[in-house]
Amino acid sequence: MPQIKVHDKTFDTFLSELEIHNQIKRIAQEINKDFAGKRPLFIAILNGSFMFASDLFKELTIEAEVCFIKLASYKGIKSTGQVVTSIGLDVSLKGRDVIIIEDIVDTGKTLSEFLPQIENQGPSSIKIATLLHKPEALIFPLHLDYIGFSVANKFLLGYGLDYDGLGRNLKEIFQLVE
Repeated sequence: MPQIKVHDKTFDTFLSELEIHNQIKRIAQEINKDFAGKRPLFIAILNGSFMFASDLFKELTIEAEVCFIKLASYKGIKSTGQVVTSIGLDVSLKGRDVIIIEDIVDTGKTLSEFLPQIENQGPSSIKIATLLHKPEALIFPLHLDYIGFSVANKFLLGYGLDYDGLGRNLKEIFQLVE
């Protein structure tokens, strides 16, 4: 299994490009079925979800719109516990079917603070699609509607996930070697 080094840390290959894309296709098929005849609005949470959002959108056959919002709670390899909103939402959600796209849900803090802001705008439905979910790290209970992979509580890198700004461009997902 190839290893890579980013900054001062070493990472092993965890999920291949093919495994990632197979799960994205499965999620897109579920969304296409669930939202047939509707036009959902996808809200992709930056920075990490940009690759997942792009690849997911390519697999959709339904009419759909996408917008982006920047929320963050990570610095280095640990969550800061503070959610920072850097770019606001500029689309009306009233009466819309909304699907939030996340790269990874671990503690759930980011979404637990963001969801009330979405709910207050009166959408007809809210669903959450995440490529990765760390069930053992979840502190804030959330209902996740579309999950690519449930993974252990390890630090991951690649396919949109970074370590202090680097590694987002990797086609695979890597796991930190302890």
